[in-house]
Amino acid sequence: MKQDERAGRRPPVESTEASAPRHTPHTGDDAAGSLRLSKRMSELGLCSRREADEWIEKGWVLVDGERIDTLGTKVTPDQRIEIDPAARAAQARQVTILLHKPVGYVSGQAEDGYPPAATLVTAGNQWDGDRSGIRFSPLHLRTLAPAGRLDIDSTGLLVLTQDGRVAKQLIGEQSDIDKEYLVRVTYNDLESDIDQQFPAELLAKLRHGLSLDDVPLKPAMVSWQNGEQLRFVLREGKKRQIRRMCELVGLKVVGLKRVRMGRVLLGALPQGQWRYLTADESF
Repeated sequence: MKQDERAGRRPPVESTEASAPRHTPHTGDDAAGSLRLSKRMSELGLCSRREADEWIEKGWVLVDGERIDTLGTKVTPDQRIEIDPAARAAQARQVTILLHKPVGYVSGQAEDGYPPAATLVTAGNQWDGDRSGIRFSPLHLRTLAPAGRLDIDSTGLLVLTQDGRVAKQLIGEQSDIDKEYLVRVTYNDLESDIDQQFPAELLAKLRHGLSLDDVPLKPAMVSWQNGEQLRFVLREGKKRQIRRMCELVGLKVVGLKRVRMGRVLLGALPQGQWRYLTADESF
């Protein structure tokens, strides 16, 4: 047995910031520039705020050398935050799953009788082209949550993750990950011919100039792929955004498929099947 283990000591912790002046952590709100420890950890990209709260409760977080186990503790930006190796080990065991969602499944909790997409994540539905080397375990379903949504009548790449860092990267307030969609359309005006040249000024509006719920949309990349299909690349994800954008310029969406999120492609993943995000992939 190692000397530290005999003495009942914890293993060394990992420092996430350079040495800084020592300050006593507190739970008050009166210190200038102070913020919740969990929020500061999230800002530093260490984990999600939910994970931070779990780590704090387990005593896996130190501030200026003092182990913290009280939720709501406040810190200042110059304080040194250290993470116990046990937290990193738990984080390393978290998985991210890529699912090709079919029509008829909702992204999150079951609603209106439609099942959640996560019910498709079974050993039998794992794609035989999965090259991650990860063996499926029911533990991978715990705290698995969608990082972004796809409408019930949309298909394509849906990301489900246990890792708060991935969720923040994809759907956090500061996220700048783009998402690519292939969209089949018809004209709302049935007398119009979809094969005719779509007015350039309306295509320009799809790219920039539309508002939803009285809020201007961010610029988007929109181009025709063929007579019936548009390609959208967005950096935001308002509810039913593409369908509503198309309605504003006289188009009706009859099919929508997400094919990319950041650098991760749907690729050849069959509909209704899933695979693990590999160690060499990132969004």
